[in-house]
Amino acid sequence: MRIILVGYEGHMGHEVRASAARTPEAEIVMGVDPMIPEDTVECVRSFQACAAEADAVIDFSHHSLTRALLDFARTRGLPVVLATTGQTEEEKRLIEEAAGEIPVFLAANYSLGIAVLKDLVQRALALYPDAEVEILEEHHDRKLDAPSGTALALFGAVKEIRPEARAVTGRSGMGKRQPEDVGIHAVRMGGTVGKHSVMIGTQNETLTLTHQAWSRGVFADGSLKAARFLIGKGPGLYDMKDLLREE
Repeated sequence: MRIILVGYEGHMGHEVRASAARTPEAEIVMGVDPMIPEDTVECVRSFQACAAEADAVIDFSHHSLTRALLDFARTRGLPVVLATTGQTEEEKRLIEEAAGEIPVFLAANYSLGIAVLKDLVQRALALYPDAEVEILEEHHDRKLDAPSGTALALFGAVKEIRPEARAVTGRSGMGKRQPEDVGIHAVRMGGTVGKHSVMIGTQNETLTLTHQAWSRGVFADGSLKAARFLIGKGPGLYDMKDLLREE
């Protein structure tokens, strides 16, 4: 499995390279990273300079590269694993358009544990139809977006069960919470890789479901599994639910 890695020199780029080195069937054939000072044998600054033959693209760069990345992948007919978050509405539209031509894997979090957490949350909500729900996410002090894409994906899982759910981020001021409110709280501190908790509570008990990532390697491993999953697939937009069905 030959991979073009976008965001080659970033924190997650290094993790994907390490994960690929541990995976016999995976090979990073070329990197693309606009942040490097000049092109090298291993990594180039632009998609135009990337001529390597590959089976898939994994992107751990920045959502601002979405258009250029998708144009490159569509021209080459390559499946794309999008592992960035924070896309604008316009960028989301571009992703949907590209999925009409090539396989695109889009997930807010590439940990299999998070996919399991979303499933457990939905099962619990079916048993607690009147419970209140709060989401707490914790990340390192360098993370740019808040709430995290994973927290928003967890809210999306809640909304599938409760269409009336309303996200309340950064709660402040005076006012009683409404039954449809789902509080989403972001903590940024130190070197926390990623911790997400969903609290489901009634007046008599609280169920807290938590996923803790100890290393960024878990996301790198997941992205390689997603790339392997996409190879041979037809055009479409895929996610972790699709991957779990084949695991």
